Amino acid sequence: MTPATVLAFASAALAVGAGWDLLSSLDGPAVARVLAPLRETGRDGAVPSAGERRRLALLASGCLAAAGWLLSGPLAAALSAASGPLAGLSLVRARQRRHAARVADGAADTARALAAALTAGHSIRTALADAGASVPGAAGHELRRAAHALDLGETTDVVLDGLRRRARSPAWDTLVAAIGIQRTAGGDLAGLLRDLATSLDAAARSRRDARTATAQSRMTAWIVVALPAGATVLAELGSPGFVAGLLATPLSAALVVAAITLQAMAALVVRRLARGVTA
Repeated sequence: MTPATVLAFASAALAVGAGWDLLSSLDGPAVARVLAPLRETGRDGAVPSAGERRRLALLASGCLAAAGWLLSGPLAAALSAASGPLAGLSLVRARQRRHAARVADGAADTARALAAALTAGHSIRTALADAGASVPGAAGHELRRAAHALDLGETTDVVLDGLRRRARSPAWDTLVAAIGIQRTAGGDLAGLLRDLATSLDAAARSRRDARTATAQSRMTAWIVVALPAGATVLAELGSPGFVAGLLATPLSAALVVAAITLQAMAALVVRRLARGVTA
């Protein structure tokens, strides 16, 4: 492997990062329109429209194609560009999951804030507004969004159901169900919410303990999954044209496709197992 190939690889990686930073710093309407879905998804978990997904896919394809061209020429550029739509979709889903996780983490604080507001004599509608002002982070944002919908005249049932659907969390399902049961059957909702907050805190501690106990195993699994791809990149850097040579004959091309398929299946299995352990 020559210094030139190492520098080419480093420049390709830096070019992608610099390109995203440049696009993020620009204030032009076209750039803002393309990147707006990512910002909205990270802020409130919004689902991009079909047109917004297409623009993100084109942007990701362009960045990856430029990196592939700098790394290994036209073939790598074409292959990298082909993965652009999947990369854009994966980025959007990752930001949606991150937002949902932040909202789920705030369920216990929300239950305590609602209990405090109800104890002070407020109704559910007023308690939602008070909790939105005191709960920080993504959960507070969702509560303020719900309070705004109530101010615009939405019914409490519709607002609570929308809050539950946006949160996409068993903790919030339980919280909304508790409020619904109290509204129809009565009872000490404030005490129920305090008990729920205690249970949610205990469950959060258990999840953190599980993530800590399995961190090394999960990292090892991801390293094993990524080793073939890393070895292929190093082989291409050390001997340009290595990938093209593999794809030149039908037998080796079929083996490459089979290997990629198995690696993708392994990545999905590792991801599902990791979610099962930490859920």
